[in-house]
Amino acid sequence: MSLVAGIGCRRGVSAAEIEHAVRQALGTLDFSALSAVASIDVKQNEAGLREFCERHRLALHFFSADEIASVPGAISTHALEHLNVNGVCEPCAMLLSGAMAIETLVVPKTIAGGVTVAIARKAS
Repeated sequence: MSLVAGIGCRRGVSAAEIEHAVRQALGTLDFSALSAVASIDVKQNEAGLREFCERHRLALHFFSADEIASVPGAISTHALEHLNVNGVCEPCAMLLSGAMAIETLVVPKTIAGGVTVAIARKAS
């Protein structure tokens, strides 16, 4: 099973904090099944996010607020207030998976410290 992660994070979060959150979200799922990560485009300069992906050779993708707005799902008041989108991790995971359905989420939004993670199954 090929998995992708949607990640939201507060500014300045470290690669170690992101890794902890991703591993916590994966639980018993195999970390090596993770092939890519996505976030909102305003996070393009987050060193911790980039370092985490480089360290694990994970492709890193970014989606615009307009792309994220096209995905149905629960509303995160924090994301709405700070980024003007309904959410980050779940919509990014669904967009990256290639299937815009909540059923693609293997792990819905989890929170660890200042990091949110959702895991989706990559569409065939």
